[in-house]
Amino acid sequence: MTKKILNIVLLFGLTAAVIIGCKENSPSEPMGNMLPETSLALFPDSTIAQQRSQLHVHWWGDDPDGFIVGFYFKWEGLDSAWQFTASYDSLFSLPIGTVDTNYTFKVMAADNAGNGKYDDSITRNGIDLGAEPFIDSNGNGIRDEDEDYYDIGDVDPEPASMNFPIKNSAPVVEWSDDTTLPEESFPVMTIAWSATDLDGDETITNIQIALNDTSEFVSLEGGVRLITIRAKDLDSDNPDMEILINGSDLRIWDELLPNLKLNDNNRIYLRAVDMSGAVSPFIPLPDTTREWFVKKPKGDILILDDYESGADIQDFYDERFSSIFGGSYAGKFDSFDLENDALPYSNVTLYQTIKLFKFCFWYSDATPDLTSANLVTQKYIENGGKIAFSMTFTDSSSSFDFSLPVLQNFLPIDDVSSPLSFMLPGADVIPPDGVDYPRLKTSSTIGFVRTFKENSISAKKIYDLQSPQISNEETTIAFTDASKNLFFIGLPLHQCDGNEGTVQTLIEKVLTELGIAK
Repeated sequence: MTKKILNIVLLFGLTAAVIIGCKENSPSEPMGNMLPETSLALFPDSTIAQQRSQLHVHWWGDDPDGFIVGFYFKWEGLDSAWQFTASYDSLFSLPIGTVDTNYTFKVMAADNAGNGKYDDSITRNGIDLGAEPFIDSNGNGIRDEDEDYYDIGDVDPEPASMNFPIKNSAPVVEWSDDTTLPEESFPVMTIAWSATDLDGDETITNIQIALNDTSEFVSLEGGVRLITIRAKDLDSDNPDMEILINGSDLRIWDELLPNLKLNDNNRIYLRAVDMSGAVSPFIPLPDTTREWFVKKPKGDILILDDYESGADIQDFYDERFSSIFGGSYAGKFDSFDLENDALPYSNVTLYQTIKLFKFCFWYSDATPDLTSANLVTQKYIENGGKIAFSMTFTDSSSSFDFSLPVLQNFLPIDDVSSPLSFMLPGADVIPPDGVDYPRLKTSSTIGFVRTFKENSISAKKIYDLQSPQISNEETTIAFTDASKNLFFIGLPLHQCDGNEGTVQTLIEKVLTELGIAK
């Protein structure tokens, strides 16, 4: 039973008692209207302690000879006027300051002993309450004749009152679980965090980020939770960094992040600020037990090592790239280990990393990171990059998703064969007539070799693989795209240098054909 119904039942009982009493003792004058009384409480606590700035307050009223039609309430300390409500509770969001603040809530019940007509102005207990409240059905802000109103009678002359000491809570920030920096990277990184405030997350007005020096921070919007930072000018030894909100090139923050130290250790700092000016402590990344070394690119070429293991394989490619064009690229290319130097939020960070370079050479074993290849290849090419792949593909497993549609997302092919059982050492890999590429020879046994049917419009065959194991049209083992932005060979090149020096010649040819070397 609601309080309103309860009051009506009580009123009925009291009325009956009065009628019965009148038969015995009729008063000489009618009894005046009895004033309503008001009570309130904080939900869910029955005691008042320091509270958040969001409060759920309950109130109720009793009228001995009628019923309650509504309540008037106000907050002292907010310079607010009395407001009417027919509700018995409300959730309030109070402004917070840099120090704890006291607010007083007052509420007074109004009974049904009105005058039976709508009043444009009412005064109760010396308080001007304005016009009687009404149901504005048509939303015009004016009471029309057919609109219901609250006929305000007497109002509790002693409003219920409660003091609320509001404690300002500083925000809290934490790095996300996926935000773990590698020991070293290029000047690109994606980071994410959580930010909360007991006074409501919406009270967080700024996220402040600094690099190495907390006195020079950049203030972001309070709702930002993920950014990518990247060096803007690699010709500088200490370039400022752009801030990409949510890792997007479409939303670059209008202030640069200073104090990057190239070829040195760096540390990121983050804190949150709420609307009162309260701040969380700066949190570092990485913590003081680890280091994050940021290396400056040496040139325009990046070798992506997607092999699970094998330092000798990396040495092979380092030696070839150091020797191409008479050693002119020695010390002018970089390598990055995709397997062991995993990047946080790699779908964003890897793409922004390879954008630092004009050419990427991506080599792998039979389980390359196809997810990353799908995500970055076309975007990289569309932004002017050139890329070459050397890899094979095993069949799908629980950890490796291989299929023709997956390959077609980044390679211009129409079909792919099942893997050959293996290729023996000494097998020839020959370009077709009219294609000026060096003749390769396998130097060791290669497994999981597949051939391809390149797209006749968007790709050009570079190497053909004729084998008794091949009985279909997919005989292509290497191709370039028609725009000369991409080269692919379905063999590990470090196993194809049986004619010593031909892999180096092939690399020089690819760089020339793709327009990297002049």
